[in-house]
Amino acid sequence: MDKINNKFRGCLIGGAVGDALGYPVEFMRESMIFDKYGENGITEYELTDGKAIVSDDTQMTMFTVNGLIYGITQQNIGKAFGDVSDYIYSAYKDWLATQFFEERKYTSWLMSIPELYARRAPGNTCISALMSGKKGNLDKPINNSKGCGGIMRIAPIGLYFKDSPNECAICAAEASAITHGHELGYIPSALLSYLIYQLTYCDTTVYKAAFELPVLCDKIFGDARHAQMLNNLISKAVHLAGSDTDDITAIHELGEGWMAEETLAVALYCAIKYSDDFEKAVISAVNHNGDSDSTGAVTGNILGAYLGLDGIPDKFRKNLEMYDTIIELADDLYTSSQNLGKNFTYDENWTKKYINPVF
Repeated sequence: MDKINNKFRGCLIGGAVGDALGYPVEFMRESMIFDKYGENGITEYELTDGKAIVSDDTQMTMFTVNGLIYGITQQNIGKAFGDVSDYIYSAYKDWLATQFFEERKYTSWLMSIPELYARRAPGNTCISALMSGKKGNLDKPINNSKGCGGIMRIAPIGLYFKDSPNECAICAAEASAITHGHELGYIPSALLSYLIYQLTYCDTTVYKAAFELPVLCDKIFGDARHAQMLNNLISKAVHLAGSDTDDITAIHELGEGWMAEETLAVALYCAIKYSDDFEKAVISAVNHNGDSDSTGAVTGNILGAYLGLDGIPDKFRKNLEMYDTIIELADDLYTSSQNLGKNFTYDENWTKKYINPVF
């Protein structure tokens, strides 16, 4: 396995790790967390039937991968019915069907994974937007939501477009705008995907890559009403990560993570401050008053892309729900990305998953 493939695996597994660690404390206040788990908060998985279970964050991330690969494959064989975001939307509709056992024509092979039919506190905005039957986009927002349900699922897009960082950012924004129509519901997704692209393909650090985010924001979304506010929050996160401010105080200054811009800011803070220590980063990302599984997931995505799967401690890889399926998705995403635009011979397994899905 080469270095880039290792980063693909690290990004997706890292996100699932942060999600699974933070999920048990998602709706707990700090006082409750520290009373229950001790002065350091939750630092180990809380197992259910021997597994560290993931939330809707990881579920939807997995469907993002499925939709992205399926869409690109359909384009490559000349059977595409729309752009990539249309296929991601179709995959999200499949995810919705797992939550409500809806009968429809599925396009995602993930419909064959029993664990994905569990309801894990799915976001109300994602549910209502997908149930509306309308696909939101940048030009026609579906609502005015800036909740973190848009950003917590788009990390795979940052891995995919290895030759087109701007395309990766726009695609991530479009994928979030399917359900979240506020500027701050989709622009943070564009910046996160660009950050993951930088950490996957460029010789840089989390700190250096974070400095490029306001530049990208101004370049692509310079006319956005809330662009400056987002840039200021990113700058604050970078500054706090380099200060001697304790983690709880710093996170309080950045927000609780229920909103997408806060999720990005908290994740940036944790990933920059503990860039060489995955465990410390995700622990700091989940032990606070806010949306612990989402801030943990995005922190894990960032450092997983930076450090690779080898940088994630074994204790977090052990007992993680759907570990093998997530690895399979990461490897498929890697295979597809490395053959983007090339003549590629699809084997029987690929055909069953991404050409004529079999459930």
